[in-house]
Amino acid sequence: MITIQCDNLQTIRLINSDIALLQTKLRHVDIHNHWLRQEAIEQRIAVVYTPTDSMIADGLTKTLTARKHVRFTKQMGLVDIKGEIDRRRRLEKLSEDFFDDLEDSLEGGEAEVVHS
Repeated sequence: MITIQCDNLQTIRLINSDIALLQTKLRHVDIHNHWLRQEAIEQRIAVVYTPTDSMIADGLTKTLTARKHVRFTKQMGLVDIKGEIDRRRRLEKLSEDFFDDLEDSLEGGEAEVVHS
């Protein structure tokens, strides 16, 4: 079953209630509404209420305050990897320095490989 999250209570009522009254002259709205009702009745979809503040998609479609942006990144499971990138760069730099120093110490001679 597919769960559709919606923050519009009227839409949820129109899809889930036994007697939904939708009077419109827009034929495509009627067809869309009846198709969704049919899918809900057949239990192929469930339309559930989700408060606007909990809508993950809002972060992709609306301007967010700093606080809402932080909440959005948590909802998406995003993390700040700047620290990890810096750590790896320092490690690479240390490795490069180590091998540069080793190469300098071996100039003029060859390294001897010791097998144990």
